[in-house]
Amino acid sequence: MGMQYKDYYKILGLKRGASEKEIKQAFRKLARKYHPDVNPENKKAEEKFKDINEAHEVLGDTKKKAKYDQLGANWQAGADFKPSSGWEGFRVRTGDFGDFAGTGGVGNFSDFFSVLFGQEPGVGFSQRKSKRRRSTRGSDVEAELRITLEEAYNGGKRSVTIQHSEICPACKGTTITNNSNCSACSGMGMIAKPKRLDIKIPAGVKDGSKIRLNGQGEEGAGGGKSGDLYLHIKLEPHRHFTILGHDIQVDLPILPWEAVLGKEVEVMTLKGYVKMKIPGGTQSGQRLRLKGLGLLKKGGGRGDQYVKIKIIVPKTTSEREKELYKELAQISKECMSDLTFEEVRR
Repeated sequence: MGMQYKDYYKILGLKRGASEKEIKQAFRKLARKYHPDVNPENKKAEEKFKDINEAHEVLGDTKKKAKYDQLGANWQAGADFKPSSGWEGFRVRTGDFGDFAGTGGVGNFSDFFSVLFGQEPGVGFSQRKSKRRRSTRGSDVEAELRITLEEAYNGGKRSVTIQHSEICPACKGTTITNNSNCSACSGMGMIAKPKRLDIKIPAGVKDGSKIRLNGQGEEGAGGGKSGDLYLHIKLEPHRHFTILGHDIQVDLPILPWEAVLGKEVEVMTLKGYVKMKIPGGTQSGQRLRLKGLGLLKKGGGRGDQYVKIKIIVPKTTSEREKELYKELAQISKECMSDLTFEEVRR
């Protein structure tokens, strides 16, 4: 009697002959999408997740993949599968599974998987000793870390909490306890737990760059190494500063007479306030440079800070101030009477 054929390539959305890298990427993407923690009490997602795991178990293992690819003419998606020549010794007998009947086959996989990989020739499940799980590296994890411009400039430390997947302590990642699906992890072999990490933020880190934390990803199976955690840096918008590559810019409002006469003022920088000389005759929109007070460059050194001048007019004036402005206007008119409009606006 035949059984339903499993097209593992189709389950992962791949074509036959897909590379090891493509198989790994497809598995990670689908596993995250259909993981039970993301789809609680969703039976369809749970079944899909089991199929994805089974497909990766086969296509992600060189020997299993080679054996599966040998099916040749029997590769008929949707058709009943009947072992061909060379597979005669592999049989599935309902009684061999005991309490596993209806749970998806050996190791929580399908009967199709069991025929190909789950049994020794002529040996029932109850007679076969369970095989040790192969050692596999845990998956890498990616997350976003939002930091302030001050943290990017000076560096610092941050405590963050992430959702971390680890081997289920009840079933040790086998997905089975007491001849049935592990209730602690819903037969997934992994559980999600919050994990607190102390992050060191290096000075000079840029928006869009990554911080790698070795071994802080998902736990490996069968004693395999844990994956890594990659934190994607996102700079929070700053109230005062604008980022211009390695340079930064801040607006500085000044009064008209300060622009005309010049003045020494205090300017905000990421290191604190510094004194800066505004030369007489400074124009609105003009930029003054504070060298070396920008962000750290990759090859060493820092960018600059630019101070953009913004001349503001007082909203209220006294009668005495108005008289002085009128007097100034008259003097300026007499001094500029021989100048053209273009010359005045220069």
